[in-house]
This record gives sequence, C-alpha cells and structure tokens, in this order.
Amino acid sequence: MTEIAFHFNAPDRLAYVCRLLRKAVAAGAQLVVVGPPKQLDRLDSDLWTFSALDFVPHCRAQSEPELLAASPVVLAADSHGLARRQVLVNLGDDVPAGFERFERVIEVVELSDADRQLARTRWRHYADRGYTITRHDLKLKNSP
Repeated sequence: MTEIAFHFNAPDRLAYVCRLLRKAVAAGAQLVVVGPPKQLDRLDSDLWTFSALDFVPHCRAQSEPELLAASPVVLAADSHGLARRQVLVNLGDDVPAGFERFERVIEVVELSDADRQLARTRWRHYADRGYTITRHDLKLKNSP
C-alpha cells in the first residue's frame, strides 16, 4: 500500500521541495512532481538556481523519451502516462489521480490557512481509504 506523508508548516513550499528533491535524488529515488503549471514553471526555474553547488536533474513530462528515462525528477500536470516512479510529490490542491501507483506520496503544506484547509481535505481522503499517514511538522523540526 502507498505510504502517505504530509510535511506541514513549510514557510516556502518550493524552496522546501527543492531541498527535498535534492535529498531524494541523492538517495537514488525516481520522482514525479505534480501541480499547477505556474507552480511547476517556478519550481523548474528554482531547481536551476536554488544552490550554487548542487543540481537536481529534472525535466518536463512532455520531454523526449530519452530525457524522461534519464531524469530522476519529472515535473508534470498529472502522473498519467509516465513510466513507473517511486515517489509522487503533490503541489496541487487536490488528491492526485493515480497516486496509488506510487510507493510513496509526499504532500507539502504551507503555513497559510487556505493551504492547511485543502491539506485537511486530502488527509481525510487518504485516511477514509485506509492509508497510513505520516506527519512531519517542519516547524517542530526547525525549532531550537
């Protein structure tokens, strides 16, 4: 069964996702990041510039098959039609269709009340279907 993890209290969602992807790629994971096109555009740009010392290889879902096969991170509006990957990172407001095909789903939640409310709806969706959910409170993790 797919593992579901919520990472709450991200002060800057895309900066956090950049670090998360860097760590996951270093560990050998293959990932898909789904979300709204504008957010994916910004993430694409951020992945090129967030660190002077690191590069997270990535491509868009519409890329050539060779590039898709070689890239550990694929940015996509949805996960349909993509080759099997281990981890799905959701930046969207809704539960991503086909999430159950992945070993793990990571939901990154910002500090805003609106984002937290949307996350609660996704949480209930997963919980109502019997998925075990792991909670990571980033505020507690970064406390002194």
